[in-house]
Amino acid sequence: MRMTNRRRTMAVWMILTVLLLVLVTAAGWHFREAASLTDFSRKNLAPCPAYPFGTDFMGRDMFLRTLAGLSSSIRLGVITAAVSAVIAFFMGLAAAVLGRTADAVIGGLIDLIMGIPHILLLILISYACGKGFWGVTIGISLTHWTSLARLIRGEVLQLKESTYVKIASRLGHGKLKTAFAHMTPHLLPQFVTGLVLMFPHAILHEASVTFLGFGLPPEEPAVGIILSASMKCLVMGKWCQALFPGLLLAGAVLLFHFLGQGLLLLWDPENAHR
Repeated sequence: MRMTNRRRTMAVWMILTVLLLVLVTAAGWHFREAASLTDFSRKNLAPCPAYPFGTDFMGRDMFLRTLAGLSSSIRLGVITAAVSAVIAFFMGLAAAVLGRTADAVIGGLIDLIMGIPHILLLILISYACGKGFWGVTIGISLTHWTSLARLIRGEVLQLKESTYVKIASRLGHGKLKTAFAHMTPHLLPQFVTGLVLMFPHAILHEASVTFLGFGLPPEEPAVGIILSASMKCLVMGKWCQALFPGLLLAGAVLLFHFLGQGLLLLWDPENAHR
C-alpha cells in the first residue's frame, strides 16, 4: 500500500510536470511575435513588474524572449529525442534480426560516433545542413542515439539467450517475428525512459551550438542567442539578462530529468522498492 501511494504520487507529479512544459511551450509560441518587438525607449531596463526579466539593448521584453526561446528549445528537443530514440531502437534491435555481421557493423558505428567529440560532430553536421532550426535538428538527431542504442543492444543480446526466445525459435518463429513479438515488450521501458532522458541533452546541446553561432539564426528568440548576447552585457552590470534565461533553461532541463527518473521509478521494480 505504501509503495502504491508513492508511485501514485509520482504519477501525479509527472502529469503536472508535463502540463507545465506544455504550458511553457504554448505560451512561448503565442508570444513569439511580441518577443521580437523592439522599443528603444525602454532599452536595458532593470527587472520590474511590467518586465520581470528586464529588457535588452533593443528594448525587447526579456521574459517573453526567454519564453519564446524555451518554446523553440522544447519543440526541437521533442523532435530530436523522438528521432534519436527510434534510430537507437532499430539499431539495437538489428542485433537480433540481422545477425552477427550487422551487429558487428552497428557496434563499430556506435564506437566510432562516440569516439568523436560530441559537440564537434554536432557543429559539423549542423553547419553542413545549413544551420538554422532544421540543421540543428538533424545534427542532434544523428548524434544522440548511440548511448541508448548500446543499452538496447545489450538488452537484446541478453534476451537472445533467454529460454522463451529459444523456444520461439524452435517453434519456427522467424527472427523478425521473435524480435517484435517477444523482445520489443521487454525493451519498451528502456526505450521510453531513454527517449525522455534525451530531452535535456538535446535542449542543452541546442543552446550550446546556438551560443557558439552554429545553430539558430540571430533573429530567432532562442535561449542560446539570448545567453550569447547577454555575455556582452555582464561587464556593464546587466547580470539579469543572463541570470534569468539561464535559470529557466536549467529549470526546463531539470523537469525533463525528473520525468525520466519518474518513469524509471514506475517501471523498474528495483528502483520502485527503494
